[in-house]
Amino acid sequence: MAIPQKKTTTAARHGFKTGEFIVYPAHGVGQIVSIDEQEVAGHKLELFVIDFQKDKMRLKVPVAKATSIGMRKLSETDYVDRALKVVQGRARVKRTMWSRRAQEYDAKINSGDLISISEVVRDLYRAENQPEQSYSERQLYEAALDRMAREIAAVNKMSETEAVRLIEANLNKGPKRGAKADNEEAEQEEAA
Repeated sequence: MAIPQKKTTTAARHGFKTGEFIVYPAHGVGQIVSIDEQEVAGHKLELFVIDFQKDKMRLKVPVAKATSIGMRKLSETDYVDRALKVVQGRARVKRTMWSRRAQEYDAKINSGDLISISEVVRDLYRAENQPEQSYSERQLYEAALDRMAREIAAVNKMSETEAVRLIEANLNKGPKRGAKADNEEAEQEEAA
């Protein structure tokens, strides 16, 4: 039985400090609320207490395991700019089965890497003039867009709505999308 011992500190651990926004791979952007000490099975553990405001969730992560599980600081602004350039690129449409692609997209979203997430946003984006997405495609797209928007909003100190508008503006700067563009791309691939 774990006996919670509240010994909250404001010191930095492994480069992370309380009040700081971080990225946790499986959940996105969160804020370190405190660093607590808890006794579990006779061992004292230092834990980051991370609050994910949007998901109304609180997570406790052992300080010693934070970097090995992929917890990281927010991206730098130049890395965010690179991610926005990625969404302007041509969508990479793979001809593999949807279930395999869905697993790959899900793995990229949960990797916590902003560039990988932006690739998913780019590949699954559909403009108004394009055919509708399937339910699972739309779910993955919205999950990737949400993760990307939350990090961009935290880095650029803007609202998530403004971040989504920024991403969509960059998506619309990309090459023409639609059935005609897809047919031209398929013809070019066959010719090569």
